[in-house]
Amino acid sequence: MRYIIDSYAWVEYLEGSKLGEKVRDILTGKNEIYSLNLTIAEVISRVKRKKGSIEIAYNAINSNSKVAEITPEIAKKAGLFHMEIRSKIKNFGLVDALILILARELNAKILTGDKHFKGFKEAIFIS
Repeated sequence: MRYIIDSYAWVEYLEGSKLGEKVRDILTGKNEIYSLNLTIAEVISRVKRKKGSIEIAYNAINSNSKVAEITPEIAKKAGLFHMEIRSKIKNFGLVDALILILARELNAKILTGDKHFKGFKEAIFIS
């Protein structure tokens, strides 16, 4: 199966929480794992605020997933989607829109605990 792991799920994994165990199970299975390049920035920011190891976080993402870049086409689709979804979900983030569009492009599921993904068929919740 193909998965995109979002920052929520990566943080749980890095913290070694019960929810993070679900992420670990996906990572150790025979799955194709992706992370959006902007997810690295989100995770590093969170880890630094919590005084964790930036290098461990960075290496965990890079060694356990293929880091997907934002192509101009994905950026265009995500911008249009973001504008549309913001009329329904006021604080829906642009990175979340990028992840959703990437999931659709890759025919992947999003491993998350982020409530913003509620109602999207691409989302698999670890919570």
